[in-house]
Amino acid sequence: MSEVKIIPTTDGPLEVDGDVRIVAPDGTVIRETSKAYLCRCGHSKSKPFCDGSHKREGWTEASE
Repeated sequence: MSEVKIIPTTDGPLEVDGDVRIVAPDGTVIRETSKAYLCRCGHSKSKPFCDGSHKREGWTEASE
């Protein structure tokens, strides 16, 4: 199994690097991947994934 790294990008999403399985609250597997970008701002229309909404909304880490 590979190491998983979660890196907060500057004023953007969490970058998840490594073999991961992203699972919904009901246990359904949403995606198995080696890289994903997860929403931190709460505005994404494709949660849990980032869709770039943080830029449109002017979200920054300082507003978190």
